[in-house]
Amino acid sequence: MTEYDMVVIGGGPVGLFGTFYAGLRDMKTLLIDAQDELGGQLVSLYPEKIVYDVGGFPGILAYELAQQLVEQAKMFSPDIRIKEWADMIERTVDNMWVVKTDKGNSFKTKTILIAAGIGKMTPSRLGAKGEIEYENKGVYYTVRRKKDFEGKRVLIVGGGDSAVDWALTLAPVAKSVTLIHRRDQFRAHERSVKQLYQVATVYTWHELKEVRGDGNRVTQAVIFDNRTKDEKTLDVDAVIISIGFKGDLGNMPKWGVNMKGRDIIVNAKMETNLPGVYAAGDIASQEGAPKLALIAVGFGQAAIAVSVAKKYIDPNASLFAGHSSEMDKFKK
Repeated sequence: MTEYDMVVIGGGPVGLFGTFYAGLRDMKTLLIDAQDELGGQLVSLYPEKIVYDVGGFPGILAYELAQQLVEQAKMFSPDIRIKEWADMIERTVDNMWVVKTDKGNSFKTKTILIAAGIGKMTPSRLGAKGEIEYENKGVYYTVRRKKDFEGKRVLIVGGGDSAVDWALTLAPVAKSVTLIHRRDQFRAHERSVKQLYQVATVYTWHELKEVRGDGNRVTQAVIFDNRTKDEKTLDVDAVIISIGFKGDLGNMPKWGVNMKGRDIIVNAKMETNLPGVYAAGDIASQEGAPKLALIAVGFGQAAIAVSVAKKYIDPNASLFAGHSSEMDKFKK
């Protein structure tokens, strides 16, 4: 069994930065992520949106930010496993940890950084006829690449910020955009809703009944008025169901870490109640401090956690290793 200095659980922005920082501190590192692509919510929820609150970027596309974080995380050659779920952690007799995954693999490590965000993200589904059959054949739950919808007739289901934002984003490139919402009140910014009516066909009090296709791709969608039950059949090429995502923490509540709701309780050093186990980012709740679910905050928490973990492994190590601009490993 390969032994690591740190196993990072979660491949979102905080986990990626933590992986980089662990490499910076000369720690042999493994990154485990349950999704099929690194980047967390940046790629799963809003890849085509602009992120404004990360230092150094007046504005950057979320997907591009994710790719740069992945590139940075790989600088010191960590081991990376995706589509693998960290299922259980166990303390060993020699005061190390074993991380067991859903694939039956076990990884021994001196420390663990939990940066799992909201957990494994799965889309909320409607259960409409044909929805599952045409998933990824015209039925989608997010927009990963705007260009995939160029010239297409798009139906969007939902009334929140994401649904309205996708409609506004795709309107300039799609052949047509139609949005349906089961109520007449939107959970989106008023200004965005006003713009929506200018660029898309909007049906309130409507829901999706059925998705139809030729077996290979979507060709039609049946919608209905939930008050009168009257139906309409729309010719569409894509259906985007934007009604939210669910975060699954799996067996994490059984790991023995102190939790409050879905949050892991940490102290100012980002330590959990378990020796050698740390948490950072959206999943961490710091005692006596306000919680800000910002990437920038998570970056700082990850750097603290890794530095404290380095000293936990080697008491002679310095907590602060100096600025990266002064390190030989960055000098050519």
